[in-house]
Amino acid sequence: MHILIIGTGYVGLVAGACFAEMGHYVTCLDIDEAKIKDLQEGIIPIFEPGLKDLVVRNTTAGRLRFTTTYSSPGEICFLAVPTPESADGSVNLSYLEKAVKQLAPTITGPYIIVNKSTVPIGTAAQVTEWVADCFTERGVSFSYDVVSNPEFLKEGNAISDFMKPDRIIIGTNNTHSAKVLRSLYAPFNLNNERIILMDVLSAEMTKYAANAMLATRISFMNELSSLCEELGADITAVRKGIGSDRRIGSDFLYPGCGYGGSCFPKDIKALTHTAKRHNLSLSILEAVDAVNHNQKKLLFKKIAAYFGQLKDKKIAIWGLSFKPETDDMREATSLVLIKELYKAGAHLRLFDPVSMDKAKKLITDPVVWCQNELEASEGADAIVLVTEWKQFRFVNFTEVKKKMNHLAFFDGRNQYNPEEMRANGFYYYSIGRR
Repeated sequence: MHILIIGTGYVGLVAGACFAEMGHYVTCLDIDEAKIKDLQEGIIPIFEPGLKDLVVRNTTAGRLRFTTTYSSPGEICFLAVPTPESADGSVNLSYLEKAVKQLAPTITGPYIIVNKSTVPIGTAAQVTEWVADCFTERGVSFSYDVVSNPEFLKEGNAISDFMKPDRIIIGTNNTHSAKVLRSLYAPFNLNNERIILMDVLSAEMTKYAANAMLATRISFMNELSSLCEELGADITAVRKGIGSDRRIGSDFLYPGCGYGGSCFPKDIKALTHTAKRHNLSLSILEAVDAVNHNQKKLLFKKIAAYFGQLKDKKIAIWGLSFKPETDDMREATSLVLIKELYKAGAHLRLFDPVSMDKAKKLITDPVVWCQNELEASEGADAIVLVTEWKQFRFVNFTEVKKKMNHLAFFDGRNQYNPEEMRANGFYYYSIGRR
């Protein structure tokens, strides 16, 4: 099958590479000429484990190509363009509208438009209207359908999530579209039936509902962690206790210094904004967002409470990206912490294994950029673990201590054992533990 994918971000590039890996001929389109040129040369604009090999292999095989020119090969197009947050919390659909209005004039026959971008409930109807307006202006009439096929990819595990999905949501009432999508996803659906067919509005809602539930679990645990600290309980033990209940499960019950990324913060605000437009209040999700906002400031509060005066204190920060296995800095907790520490007069030494280049574009305050965690610890009064990269799991703390001026350690992800860290000589503080 010949597939057109508009947008070469996390979703579009991963989808294109994975479809091509299964033997389809995929054209990935993006208006960013520099990005397309890089992709044509095998330079991947994002860090995602396994993606570069997949792209290079399928480009070499002729199944994957990149272009800036709008065309409509085959009978199907996936929309994977950015849908950023507007100032009022609503979703900015300008990129989607522009893509559809540039695609529609190239359609010359029956066509399926599949929306993989995260969009407000009801967007498929808007896309249908944009295409219809274009056909009217052109004086043509082709059968077409707009399908909702939301993505559920975790950054850092996107290839596996696409290849071995938990579910494949297809939102359409058109039997032909459903048949085409079933055929397209057949290679990812061999062992178990993962396709869930539903109406378009429900498919659009499912994406938001999934992210809202996961964010709720995180904020719930973060809120409980504060109470555990006050009472002397251990949130790690609590997590194991409630996670063993099959009705609850253990996933996304890890307390920390707040969630970030391109999905949870934006989607929570988009869903609450949609509710307000319909005179409804999603009080739980409003609380989820508020808890996360406060949680991102927790590490700074702990550090400030410990030192009292932060002026001229040297603080090493381990990890900058919003989560490990990605270079994505969007809504990263580290950005909030760095801003507050700098305002308080601290001197900052930063290190991240992958996201340094992107971080340097966002962090404009004077800081010291380091080559590794050991260099970051040089002369530090405290170390703050913000992102739990694997290479931080088994650090030679004997060498780290030799570098430090004072042995304070703030663990924003509960990566280490408190007893072991204290036995190692550190003044150790984590989230929700004694």
